[in-house]
Amino acid sequence: MQSTIDLVADNAERVSLQLDVMREIRHQLLPYQVGDRPITGTTVISDGSTIDSLTLMDMIMALEDRFDVSLPINMIAEIRTVDQLAETILTLCARA
Repeated sequence: MQSTIDLVADNAERVSLQLDVMREIRHQLLPYQVGDRPITGTTVISDGSTIDSLTLMDMIMALEDRFDVSLPINMIAEIRTVDQLAETILTLCARA
């Protein structure tokens, strides 16, 4: 059984990783931001309106390198939003 200190440390590490993942995704999408519309967790990235499919694959490869994970192609096909991409990366990081 983990001590309270260990649980708090694990939670702080996860929150830090979540922020890092979201920050990196937003950084990757910044050149494609439309006008004043902010990039949020609900920003749709898979329909071609934010970025095209080739750019999305380039971005995913950069994220894979940055976080030392590999997103299976079948998982990529199911990702529609920034939140879904971030959650997929976090899930894969947790398995490592």
